[in-house]
Amino acid sequence: MYVFKTPKARRAALEASGGVVPPAQAARQRQYEDVDVAIVMESTYPYLKGGVSAVVHDIVTHNPDLTYGIIHITWDADSPQEDLYGMPDNVAWVRPVFLSLQEHRHDYMAATPKDLSMTPAERAVLVDRLFDALHALAERREVEPLWQLIDEGFNERTRTFPLWAVLGTREFMQALAVRMPQLDLSLADSFWTLRNFFSLAYAILGETMPKARVYHAHTTGYASLLGAAAARDHDTSFLLTEHNLYVRDTVNTLLDRNMALSITSEDYRTFDVTPEQRAWMAWWIEMGHFCYPSAALITYLYPTAITEAARLGTDIDKAVVVPNAMVIEEFEDKYRARLTAQEVLRERGDDHTWKLVYIARIVPIKGLLDLLSSMDLLRRHGFPNLHLDVLGPTEHVPEYYEACLAKIESLGLHDHVTIHGTVNVRDMLDQFDLLVLPSYNEGQPIVVLEAMAAGIPTVGTDVGGMRQLIGDELHTRDGRTVGACGELVVAGDVQQMADSVRAVIGDRKRYADYAVNARTRVQEFFQMHEIMSSYNEIYRTVGDITDLRGLSTADLEDLASAGS
Repeated sequence: MYVFKTPKARRAALEASGGVVPPAQAARQRQYEDVDVAIVMESTYPYLKGGVSAVVHDIVTHNPDLTYGIIHITWDADSPQEDLYGMPDNVAWVRPVFLSLQEHRHDYMAATPKDLSMTPAERAVLVDRLFDALHALAERREVEPLWQLIDEGFNERTRTFPLWAVLGTREFMQALAVRMPQLDLSLADSFWTLRNFFSLAYAILGETMPKARVYHAHTTGYASLLGAAAARDHDTSFLLTEHNLYVRDTVNTLLDRNMALSITSEDYRTFDVTPEQRAWMAWWIEMGHFCYPSAALITYLYPTAITEAARLGTDIDKAVVVPNAMVIEEFEDKYRARLTAQEVLRERGDDHTWKLVYIARIVPIKGLLDLLSSMDLLRRHGFPNLHLDVLGPTEHVPEYYEACLAKIESLGLHDHVTIHGTVNVRDMLDQFDLLVLPSYNEGQPIVVLEAMAAGIPTVGTDVGGMRQLIGDELHTRDGRTVGACGELVVAGDVQQMADSVRAVIGDRKRYADYAVNARTRVQEFFQMHEIMSSYNEIYRTVGDITDLRGLSTADLEDLASAGS
């Protein structure tokens, strides 16, 4: 195995600083016990609240018979590290992984061409192998040549040379000019782009991860790459869940496109984009191509996600739908309060002030500016008895928040809109008549399920899994049909949003039907205990986990109830 040699200058600096160990090294040196499931996250659980984090916390707490570790991929040691959930007893550890090159300067940046211990001819062969492996992936979807290079040059336990050191060789620069003209980058830009890619690959692939029977990545991208590599390293299993289509969303963000637009495997070859954008599109899309074959199973939140993922290279034969879910009993009080509120609504008639609620971060992708325009249209067209409460963090994109405040001012909506910031949504849920969701991009929003569990209809954009949640007719096992619980609109169509809100609140029977259907859909199709049972079965099947940690079936039911 190749071992890093600390340069004399670096040793002197460490001695002068009292031997302070860099965070990446400290994380690597800790002892981690083997676990059943290592959940691989990118900058979310347990340090960021949100939909995906909430789902992961549910998975952990509702499967107490399994042991877990959390591999948390983040940018650097200054990223948030406050546990916002309180780790359950069955979580053995949280293992940070840092992407920033500066966090790996003690090893990645210390390697030089001399560390390859190769002759010029041998270096030339290695460079050809590298470009051949990249070509095999991009043109034929062959992954094994690249995995072999990772085993030899990145994997901490098996590497015999530092593959990234090849970047500093004459042979690499000569080959680069010939082998990658399709990027249309200058030689210098090609080098620095590939250097970025190599440093990110080292951050993900260069350290041995704690052992787990199943590595469960909750996105493609870096989490998927790490999960696939760790499972290969330990000869265990890799499970992938796509809460949303990460590659599509990342590429659309890169290109500043509408987040509802699709992306396919071939788009980086054909889109009219800058050379740098093309390189990053290729990076994300080919990373998906590289990781998908390693997954034993790939779960999606809603059926149409599988169709769209197939255009990005997923294996539909491995794909299954495991939706999000709710513990419906937790909403019983809110549901009862909403039933009472509907009685009051009927008594007040036209004197009722409809309480609409937006629950999301105030960021461009969530579409609050559009909703404010819709509110203005409703007010100007004879619906003055409306009030919109905005619940969610305001600090993520300050300039967008300021734009929303300015729009409220310019449209004179002060009396019709209240921005609360971050609040306990469930505590307030029964105060609202209608959830409005103007997002340009969603997976299967937890907030919609929460509103449904409380018997609150939704008007939302037709993105992600929203159609399955609120629009499609759903059929129970005993043959009953459960109708829609809201209206779907085109993302960005402020007139259609206003018209749909008006259609719901202007028709009392429709509103009442939607409210009943909302609760029924959760009861019949999105119950937490059923979905968590599916995850448990998947983990045990994929990871060949047979023991129950000494717990009886009754014990498991009691613990699961306590965890909920």
